[in-house]
Amino acid sequence: MGSREAEGTDSEQAAEDGTPGALGGESRGLTREQLFTMAATASINFSSMICYSILGPFFPSEAEKKGASNTIVGLIFGCFALVNFLSSLILGNYITHIGAKFMFLAGMFVSGCVTILFGMLDKVPSGPVFIGLCFLVRAMDAVGFAAAMTASFSIVAKAFPNNIATVLGSLEIFTGLGLVLGPPLGGFLYQSFGYEVPFITVGCVVLVLVPVNMCVLSKYDSVPSKDSFWKLILLPKVLLLCLTIFSLSACLGFLDPTMSLFILKMFKLPAGYVGLVFLGLALSYSLSSPLLGLLSDKLPYLRKWLLVSGGLMTALCFFMLGPAPVLHIESQLWMFVLVLVLVGFSLGMSAIPVFPEILQCAYENGFEEGLSLLGLVSGLFNAMWSLGAFAGPTLGGFLNEKLGFEWASAIQGGWALLSGLATGIFYITEATKRSSSSSLQNPPGTNEERTHLMSSES
Repeated sequence: MGSREAEGTDSEQAAEDGTPGALGGESRGLTREQLFTMAATASINFSSMICYSILGPFFPSEAEKKGASNTIVGLIFGCFALVNFLSSLILGNYITHIGAKFMFLAGMFVSGCVTILFGMLDKVPSGPVFIGLCFLVRAMDAVGFAAAMTASFSIVAKAFPNNIATVLGSLEIFTGLGLVLGPPLGGFLYQSFGYEVPFITVGCVVLVLVPVNMCVLSKYDSVPSKDSFWKLILLPKVLLLCLTIFSLSACLGFLDPTMSLFILKMFKLPAGYVGLVFLGLALSYSLSSPLLGLLSDKLPYLRKWLLVSGGLMTALCFFMLGPAPVLHIESQLWMFVLVLVLVGFSLGMSAIPVFPEILQCAYENGFEEGLSLLGLVSGLFNAMWSLGAFAGPTLGGFLNEKLGFEWASAIQGGWALLSGLATGIFYITEATKRSSSSSLQNPPGTNEERTHLMSSES
């Protein structure tokens, strides 16, 4: 009876503080605040991915008409990621000062406005003016995106402290849905109505979601902490996990400025159908993420193997995506889509366990639990993802222009190969050290010797 009363008191206290209990922890079902939190964060996952992916089928070819080379197109995609990287580092450190809810809503508002502005760029003159404004508008969009996503990760981790991977994996359904709908929707609207309509449509949807989320999202505030990004990122395990985030993002970002051009050239598909090819990656990622998140939470020891095997599988898939000319295999549409499906699954294997692994490492090294730490981890995750999203399109656009898509994709897979091997070596070394230290603390035969001596004395 005493324990039940204590649990009831804890649940009531959590409700009074506005912080819902953990899913499957203190409360068996989802509270009203948790449902609203999932709805709000799902909306930002969905809308941000549509804004991000809608460019894929038509913007590279449109930019080429305006005088931008493949390398410049890659830099335009990369500019978004670089500004996002810097913004995430700054905003993650100050989330408790700004407020998670305000940061979330302000980020959505900015992102919606600049998405509409991006749709007006076809009216400006070709050449340097068009290219310069593309960089400026994408940079503004990156600041809004960084604010919304950093706040979103922190809010989810605060609302579901014991099931972070499960909830993040479930929310990736909406990320995948945005990636699924973005390219075909963008290709269809572009083919039917022109350049402006895709951006105006998506931007207006994002702006409509701002007042809705203002009403349903709870307020999450916390006391600022003395912990810093440098203290977190200098932990060896966190450094390796940052490499994993970077490599996955670089591989995914590489596809933005290059894949649509390769499909148009190799398979002669119209712009509207190019978006459908993106479905293979997006669907496999979104459908596998909830299962991978559940595995990460229920069986934490599997996280390390998911990270390692996911990195190695991603490297192999990118080697086969072209496929690499050294294999002397002719590229076919069915094989290209199949490899994209495997890429989506392998990305989920590595990406989903990273966030809870960084949090666990931070707790083990004495970081204070609270929204401040969640802001640091969210900002770090988004920053590393953005850094990879800058390197991927930038390097990918250059390699695609110089070597072709087949070699460029094979080289790009080297990032995932490096992170998979490095993470595997680290975990093996860590396990070896733990087994050695435990054997030194408890030498074999010690318990038997003590038993034998006690029986002799008796």
